[in-house]
Amino acid sequence: MFSLLNKLVCSFPRTFMISSFIILVEFVFLTTEVSAQSFEFPGRRKKEVVPFKMVKNLMIIKLTVNGKGPFNFVLDTGVGLFLISDPKLIDSVSIRNLRSISITGFGEGEPLSAYVTPSIDVGFGSTYAKGLPAAILKKDIFELSNYVGMPVHGLVGYEFFNSFIVRINFTLNTLTIYKPETRFIPRKGYRIPLSIEDRKPYVFSDIELTSGEKVTAKLILDTGAGHPLSLETHNGLPFRVPEISIEGNLGIGLTGPISGRIGRISSITLGKYRLENVIAAFPDYEDVGSKVYSIARNGNMGITVLKRFNVVFDYSSSALYIKPGVVLNEPFEHDMSGMELTSAGEKYDRLLVSRVEPGSSAAEAGLSKDDEILAINFRPVSEMSASDIDNLFRSKSERSFIIDVLPHGTKNIKDKERIILTLKRRI
Repeated sequence: MFSLLNKLVCSFPRTFMISSFIILVEFVFLTTEVSAQSFEFPGRRKKEVVPFKMVKNLMIIKLTVNGKGPFNFVLDTGVGLFLISDPKLIDSVSIRNLRSISITGFGEGEPLSAYVTPSIDVGFGSTYAKGLPAAILKKDIFELSNYVGMPVHGLVGYEFFNSFIVRINFTLNTLTIYKPETRFIPRKGYRIPLSIEDRKPYVFSDIELTSGEKVTAKLILDTGAGHPLSLETHNGLPFRVPEISIEGNLGIGLTGPISGRIGRISSITLGKYRLENVIAAFPDYEDVGSKVYSIARNGNMGITVLKRFNVVFDYSSSALYIKPGVVLNEPFEHDMSGMELTSAGEKYDRLLVSRVEPGSSAAEAGLSKDDEILAINFRPVSEMSASDIDNLFRSKSERSFIIDVLPHGTKNIKDKERIILTLKRRI
């Protein structure tokens, strides 16, 4: 049995709560070996600069699949196998040689089903990879399109990062990709050793809990994780949750919901840099920590830490280079509204409340599940991006907004209600 993808992504920020979506995926092929395929530059080209979009802490790039597209994919170091989350692409790009497999994962519930195919062609910029193995979900349980407010078709990780030296400029939102043999070394970049295990990068980081306990943690370095940090297990036991914490819906696994707590730790290091008062997720041990089998680890470091730097991934040299960005010392903030939102409509221009945390600002303002938010401070939400709204609701404690709401079950826009939502920092 060969596990191609075994991913804990405290990643897809499906919630305003922690901007995290926890998933463990194990795709098991009945073959014992899968050949590695790589992206190649055309001709003598050795370097290319390509933009990406940062949407609610997800890096979105454009790919072609079997010569068609472009399609939007999440660039995710935590993914070990090319994954198509939107099953409609099967017919759109003529994917053949499909075989059904069973998927097990974090959360409660029965395993799900997916397809696998041994060979699809993928293009990025001028580069091209032929014959990539891929998995395609039969049901789009991620619902990333609704989360980010734009079509998202899947995730790409190991094959991309193993093909290039990848420089990520989070200030300019650009990717610069180099042939590995160029041996690019960034000026003034601090080098951190990486270990590539089970097709994912790991780093060691010193963390200090609010209790004063210090731990040298082995963490997946995960560009697809929207949170700063997730702590799963330590010496076979769950991490101690801070005294000040809130209950959180940390996301949804492939087989059900993931629950846990959200709090802060005193500090975390990345290389020689120390970040303080960092938000961390503490998923329930039975949902996550007890189900980590393949690679011993303590948790997961997400993009909310990484984007404070400009970084270079060099899998060929087992190295990460980091250089501080302008937001290095900005405080870590958590959502202060206490509600989760999802985009709806063919153009993703409607905004629905999918969950309200008891005792939160949203609950006190009278918002409920399935209410539709029409405008914030008199600006229609159709004119705002998902990131704009996300940033507003984590901006400043005690900040107030005028919210126009169409209550659930109300169809006439004339029956909208106007409420005041005052943000409240809870951790």
